[in-house]
Amino acid sequence: MKDNFLYELLIDPVTGEELFFDNSSDTLRSSFSGNSYCLIESIPCIIIDDNQSITKSNLHLEYNSDFKYSDHYQKDADLFDYSEQKIPDTTKNEYNRLHESIIREISHDYSIVLDVGCGNGWVSKKLIPLGKKVISMDISSTNPIKAIKEVQHKNHAGLIADVFNIPIKENSIDYIIASEILEHVPDPKAFISNLIRLLKQNGKLIITTPYDEEIEYYLCVHCNRPTPKFAHLNSFNESNIIQFIPNTGISWSGKKFINMYLSRMRSHIVLKFLPFNFWMLIDNLFNRIFYKPTRLQIVIKKEP
Repeated sequence: MKDNFLYELLIDPVTGEELFFDNSSDTLRSSFSGNSYCLIESIPCIIIDDNQSITKSNLHLEYNSDFKYSDHYQKDADLFDYSEQKIPDTTKNEYNRLHESIIREISHDYSIVLDVGCGNGWVSKKLIPLGKKVISMDISSTNPIKAIKEVQHKNHAGLIADVFNIPIKENSIDYIIASEILEHVPDPKAFISNLIRLLKQNGKLIITTPYDEEIEYYLCVHCNRPTPKFAHLNSFNESNIIQFIPNTGISWSGKKFINMYLSRMRSHIVLKFLPFNFWMLIDNLFNRIFYKPTRLQIVIKKEP
């Protein structure tokens, strides 16, 4: 769909020029530089091979190793089908509550939502029926393609792109959701700053990540070096997250929730029927008595 609303927002991540659709080559091109980008099943693929300029994670610095993250997450999406993934009921309930918490941060007076690391496309499934425009973006080609096929609508656009070289105009997005992504990226500070630039005034960036996670490591059978479980490179809490958030031009808030012990008790069998506010009261109570939150949610608002 070449008249998709997304095309009005796209720029060349190398030059900053607007991109136009070239019918003769079925590509997106920048008018001055001539840079071109292909479409995969009608979805723009704007990926720059720029691994060298991205700050390495502490793990890769320690072992003097490289992390080709775009290649890694393409293979990850090919290997693990997140749209078909079967998960335990306890975990499913945790994700449902996590998604509820995110959606509650979004007001009704908005137009465009960018879903970064769209995975199984849950954001589009919730917001497209409400008449909102959603961009399902992922660094892999697999996930946006599946998301678009599952929710086919004029207000739903797919984008294969990378936050570190993001091809979207600044000040053009109302809300950005980056759920369970920050722990995977090698440079959290650049990741957050790049997304904030896309927000309109009073727009919000909503981030969720595991809280104060003790990352487990395995010995890789290919390179004989430690590799983190779930490819988590970072662990965040209310203290260390501050160093990655800009100290000007924004306001932000954070909360810790989804108590581990409450989940282990299989309380979801009963609590899943409770409205979010009542469930949150019980979750907060457990975290006061048995302190073990498993999720950190950060909401960053771009100030006028």
